[in-house]
Amino acid sequence: MARTLLGAILNRTATATTNTPVPFTSRAQSYAGGLFGNRTAEGQMRAMSSVGTLFAIVDRTSNATALVDWKLWRKAKSGRVEDRVEVTSHAALELWNRPNKFMPRQEFVESSTQHYDLTGETEWVIARAPGVKIPLEMWPVRPDRMTPVPDRETFLKGWVYTSPDGEQVPLELDEVIQLRRPNPLDPYRGLSPVLSILPDLDTSRYAAEWSRAFFLNSAQPGGIIEVPVHLQDHEFDEMRDRWAEQHKGVGNAHKVAIVEYGAKWADRTISQRDMQFVELRGATSTAIREAYGIPKFAIGDLDDVNRATAEAAKAWFAEQLTIPRLERIKGALNNELLPMYGPMGDGLEFDYCDPVPPDTTVEAEQLTARSNAAAALVNAGYDPKGTLSAVGLPDIPFSGTPATRAIAPAPQAAWDDAVAGLLGKQKKTRDDE
Repeated sequence: MARTLLGAILNRTATATTNTPVPFTSRAQSYAGGLFGNRTAEGQMRAMSSVGTLFAIVDRTSNATALVDWKLWRKAKSGRVEDRVEVTSHAALELWNRPNKFMPRQEFVESSTQHYDLTGETEWVIARAPGVKIPLEMWPVRPDRMTPVPDRETFLKGWVYTSPDGEQVPLELDEVIQLRRPNPLDPYRGLSPVLSILPDLDTSRYAAEWSRAFFLNSAQPGGIIEVPVHLQDHEFDEMRDRWAEQHKGVGNAHKVAIVEYGAKWADRTISQRDMQFVELRGATSTAIREAYGIPKFAIGDLDDVNRATAEAAKAWFAEQLTIPRLERIKGALNNELLPMYGPMGDGLEFDYCDPVPPDTTVEAEQLTARSNAAAALVNAGYDPKGTLSAVGLPDIPFSGTPATRAIAPAPQAAWDDAVAGLLGKQKKTRDDE
């Protein structure tokens, strides 16, 4: 079966590929498990719904990434970002805004980011019409269903998708786009933060389950009933059923127990305080946040947060968490998706809108510095229109006359003063010549 699938992929590959300088897989390597397999990917994804801290982290990062807007640009010959021209109509832009008829871009990106944060990778499968090379749809698929087909000479031959009913579908290289966090042990798969905290995730889940079972199933008073005589079967069953009826469950907790047959009660109860589950769950929550590099405020813990720190927290979240994820998506769009459009994609690039909120304090200081610089240049006799653009201010209709000074500085001196003001430096007083 493996040879049949591998042969199908090799036969469908139409473009020549460059051999790798060194082999990344063994001669006997099969596609079935990759280098190290991906058997735990499903468990990593299931962990999101098992541990609240992990859910909060993945939910916030994926939502923040999905809410950012995107634009398509035509690159400028100068290479400067500010000289680019926005492209508002293009097949690639339409595909990115609506990857398939069942999900908009926001849901597509959110689903992809969930896979990335939980398994360290996400794969997009490209759909085309027969005889058409241009992509028509994109679908995010579960990473545990995607298996790479390593090749000793060309690094990667293709992919195999395993459907829920076990059907294996071979896919060519241009039918799959993979985004991954590099794995130091496996060049074909991503590395998940979940793998580094599996014991902590299990501890958190078991602690929650134990706490729940304590209230649902604890038969207080708890311990051992010691009976000095041998009970008949019907006597044993009657005592067991009566005990469960009177003491099992939350509603029956702490009721007085009455035992018969000369039985004695031996207390074997372990309290919640002894187990210290509050501290235990707090420690596991910290370990999970450390693995993802996320502080408390990022998941809603707002102790000692004021307006200033809240604004700083938003900027930190965008810079440290959202932008890195957006950069991976940007790289995939520009380096893998746009080339699929051939000449139609030449000279174009996708870019995201900056998610970092503006710093109002810095903006006010810059505006003041630019205004002072413009005033100094106008007073020195420079053209107001050219002066505004020179210091980074928008063109404003000028209807007055420049103010005069008793001793107007030389044009070069005025320019030096303006530059010094923009840089936030204090210019030394020049000696009169």
